[in-house]
Amino acid sequence: MSGPPTPARVPVGVVDPRHLEPVVGPHRLRELLDSARRVRALLGSRPVVNVSSTATGGGVAELLQMLLGYARGAGVAAEWRVITGSPEFFAVTKRIHNGLYGSPGDGGPLGAAERRIYERAIATNGDRPLGSIRRGDVVVVHDPQPAWLVPLLVDRGARVVWRCHVGIDAANEWSERAWSFLRRYVEPAHAHVFSRASFVPGFLAGAPVAIIPPSIDPLSPKNASMSRPAQRTALAAAMLLRRDGLGRSRRVTRHVHLLREGGALPADGPIVVQVSRWDRMKDMRGVLDGFVEHVPPRLGARLVLAGPAPTGVADDPEAAAVWDEMVERWHSLPTVARRRVQLALIPMDDPDENAYVVNALQRHATVVVQKSLAEGFGLTVAEAMWKSRPVVASAVGGIADQIVDGESGVLLDDPSDLGAFGAAVARLLADPAEARRLGRNARRRVRERFLPDRHLIQYAKLLADLAEAGSG
Repeated sequence: MSGPPTPARVPVGVVDPRHLEPVVGPHRLRELLDSARRVRALLGSRPVVNVSSTATGGGVAELLQMLLGYARGAGVAAEWRVITGSPEFFAVTKRIHNGLYGSPGDGGPLGAAERRIYERAIATNGDRPLGSIRRGDVVVVHDPQPAWLVPLLVDRGARVVWRCHVGIDAANEWSERAWSFLRRYVEPAHAHVFSRASFVPGFLAGAPVAIIPPSIDPLSPKNASMSRPAQRTALAAAMLLRRDGLGRSRRVTRHVHLLREGGALPADGPIVVQVSRWDRMKDMRGVLDGFVEHVPPRLGARLVLAGPAPTGVADDPEAAAVWDEMVERWHSLPTVARRRVQLALIPMDDPDENAYVVNALQRHATVVVQKSLAEGFGLTVAEAMWKSRPVVASAVGGIADQIVDGESGVLLDDPSDLGAFGAAVARLLADPAEARRLGRNARRRVRERFLPDRHLIQYAKLLADLAEAGSG
């Protein structure tokens, strides 16, 4: 009789960190390689095992593919495994996720019945995630979905890190409810990692906590340099821009699924772009309404709201519902307003192609926005800043760590103030010199603070501390 489904072992490439030297310089590269040598000496051949809930879609999957690739390139054994779960399980974990952001989510309970559903993942996944784990191994468990693994791994003698990628700056009843649900699973971890100090719950006061903001890979298909003609060719191949004599793209063969009226966008017209998952916390509806109601049509700008196809994000059961809501809202607009807005589903069949299209879209944008209601970090902000784009974003969570208001972007104090949002976007559309200034400063800030070498060095210190504690 066969056992329960095996959590997928996600293939991870090997990326030589020395490729980063032209971007970060020799001193930063040397510090990174020295940190990796220390970890190798302490761990030997033992892998650092990462566990998450999905291998595609969203920032956690992108971060893991990037970080583990560079870690392996530096000689540190690193693995990535993905748990399985029923639709009911992911509905509960989405409720927890929204709660950690301070939102009621779907309004459902987090009681005894939900705990039974959550813990049923132990039986669904069986012993497979634990089978190869030995005493003293280091395991990094990411976010609420696989948090049930933490106490089991601790009992096995593993050195366990729980990495939380979400949070809210000021606790409320919904975040407290979510933490009350999660506490018994995450508290036993030997170390906890958060993106901001304000995200750390009170019950972890005095526990080993590391604050490690995320980073972006400047060499990935999503962030690598791309010429203006290449951008246009890629977007034309995806059916976002008019072809206007452009040739074929060798990198883009799939069309983006588009909801629009009036055909493809002109290649030279101003474009406002938000790229994110179809998640209510990203407030795509607010972006659409703020643009239509408060960005004057005389500026000639079009809005593109783009995200992954909902079927490509396994751990987010709300994505399809949010997409349907956006479609309904778009259809409710007057014809003139519909012509100013496009909704785009970027296929997830080929992650590199998806990333290449996002890269082209962000680089082609006149203004990039991220009007989140809550945010753990917001990788799309750093991505756009790296591309020297002016960004208008909410001053929530990790976004406020990335942008210095008026210096490297524009921060909105109140994400619900659609008038202020529209005015900020309109100001940058009308003032190209200011947009260029913000974009230049934005790229410089990302280079200084949000590239992989800093991120990996912080993790190397954490892993070395854990390995030394485990051998003591």
